Amino acid sequence: MPEQPILVLDPTGADHHAEHEALRERGPATRVDLLGVTAWSVSDPALLKQLLTSPDVSKDARAHWPAFADTVPTWPLALWVAVNNMFTAYGGDHRRLRRMVAPAFSARRIAALKPAVEETVTALLDELDTRREGQTVDLREHLAYPLPIAVISRLMGVPEAHTGAFRQAVDGVFDTTLTTEEAMKNTVVLYEGLDQLVAAKRAEPGDDMTSLLIAARDEEGDGSALTDEELRDTLLLMISAGYETTVNVIDQAVTSLLADPAQLAHLRAGRADWDDVVEETLRHEPAVKHLPLRYAVRDIELPDGRTIARGEAILASYAAANRHPDWHGPTADAFDVTRPTKEHLAFGHGVHFCLGAPLARLEVATALRQLFERFPDVEAVVPAAELEPLQSLISNGHQTLPVRLRPLRD
Repeated sequence: MPEQPILVLDPTGADHHAEHEALRERGPATRVDLLGVTAWSVSDPALLKQLLTSPDVSKDARAHWPAFADTVPTWPLALWVAVNNMFTAYGGDHRRLRRMVAPAFSARRIAALKPAVEETVTALLDELDTRREGQTVDLREHLAYPLPIAVISRLMGVPEAHTGAFRQAVDGVFDTTLTTEEAMKNTVVLYEGLDQLVAAKRAEPGDDMTSLLIAARDEEGDGSALTDEELRDTLLLMISAGYETTVNVIDQAVTSLLADPAQLAHLRAGRADWDDVVEETLRHEPAVKHLPLRYAVRDIELPDGRTIARGEAILASYAAANRHPDWHGPTADAFDVTRPTKEHLAFGHGVHFCLGAPLARLEVATALRQLFERFPDVEAVVPAAELEPLQSLISNGHQTLPVRLRPLRD
């Protein structure tokens, strides 16, 4: 097969649907430029699942990416590959780190959070209920953002006074238009906040996951405990992944439902439920479009005869894979809550499958159910196609989501 020119991914994410279609047209995998780094974008779901479960693919850049040392000092996305937590761990290290974090997302702990999620959504909607008829409200700012921030802050013990700073810094992590200097400054701010959180919880431990992780770090002496760097980076992972992605799913679900009244009709007629909406949103517009990076531990032959060479970077292009016609047929681009099979890769696949998936599903379903029960006539102010996307090739949401909760009546 002749070598294809490298496809340069747009850091602004201005037209990700067209870009994902171009990726699929190039075959199961194709070489792309990711802010100056060359990687193999994998958009075929069967191949992607295979690679995500293969021991021949690693997330440890230090061990398996020869370009790591030369790339990190000047790459705006350095934090995505340089953190030292289960997100970038491989083999035994990954199992050790995941085992320490898993209790935060146990079925028992998620069930215990359900009343708090319900109460938080109710309180947010109570505030929105005070808005006058016909007033425009940004649902991303006043519902999609504050809900997961409140929940992850409760889970991790982040003081309310610190949530604004964490939000701004985490937004910067997902903004792929930042320069290297801007990204580095944002990282410094983020770690300063994490250091303050650790210091506060060491001084006054609470019933939260941060305190539990600190206790495990300070008390265990068998070599399995978190290092100081792993502790800080694990908190970074849990706080950032615990809210940014959920914000986007709420945003995209509301956008899709308001764009197609037939989908709401399915819900109201009982042909679908809120869990169906959540899963179809995750398939149709996943919170993360591309997730940097993985690396070939040894040469990997592709179905078309090409080879991902040992040490080359691999980009999991989840959004492109989710809409692959080989997986969901000719209607793969349509949002359909009655779709019989809503399988997707929005939470990853294999050993790195997202631990927070049950919590995210709970938050999104609760927010949607209460929103449309309280405001059955909610309408979009701006057509879905005209909403401004986030400035990111990773994060998949909109800059704002303006709606009228109670449209003006004649």
